Amino acid sequence: MKRNNTIHKDFTANTSFLDDIITNYDTKGENFGNQDRNSLKLYDLEGMTINVKSFKIPNIVNQIAYRFFRKSKAQRSYEYANRLLELGIGTPQPIAFYEYKTPLLFKKSYYISAHLAYDLTYRELTFDFDIPNYGAILRAFTRFTFELHEAGVNFLDHSPGNTLIQLNGGDYKFYLVDLNRMEFGDLEFETRIKNFARLTTHKSMVEVMSDEYAKLSGYNYEKVFKLMWGETEAFQERFHRKRRIKNKIMFWRKKK
Repeated sequence: MKRNNTIHKDFTANTSFLDDIITNYDTKGENFGNQDRNSLKLYDLEGMTINVKSFKIPNIVNQIAYRFFRKSKAQRSYEYANRLLELGIGTPQPIAFYEYKTPLLFKKSYYISAHLAYDLTYRELTFDFDIPNYGAILRAFTRFTFELHEAGVNFLDHSPGNTLIQLNGGDYKFYLVDLNRMEFGDLEFETRIKNFARLTTHKSMVEVMSDEYAKLSGYNYEKVFKLMWGETEAFQERFHRKRRIKNKIMFWRKKK
């Protein structure tokens, strides 16, 4: 099996260390977060904490697609992180990506980045309404999303766990993670507002975000809210419908 990698110019001196942690990924490193879908581990690099995301081996169709036709999730994560930083958008420093391939199939891939210290994620905003300065944080997040859109970034995985927040005594900073699904280019109004659909189920939050986005963009509040709340409800309906279908399938599997 062939291995290839790309290492950021600022970390080429650490190539041997990076090669080693990828080679020995199964036995080295500290597990971090949920390990169900993809594995994430932490390592110490000369006093700097870095994390390595190990993407699971894709299904056979995608093994062919990633081998010949599409960039891997690890490569896209690395390239998109660099592009975001060039645009002045927060994301942990990209360090490297590694891939394993056979002549016909794509297998494992790994994305390495700096591990960022943060105070909370957007997810906490969806259930803890007693967070100090809650409204200010939510409005600052909306401004951050507006800046993404103005920069031509459509973050397709704009969901509760994928924005890290540093409070900094009121100088709020936001950082995107899980970067492998993005589109770049001018965003139409509908695309911009649809980008909020996965963030919350709470109408009160949508009202605040709609108000802030309307002020920033010059769009009418009622128009923004109607579309944002409609897209939120539509996403939730699709999400729960898929879950019901999946549960039915799993039920029949258990019966076999």
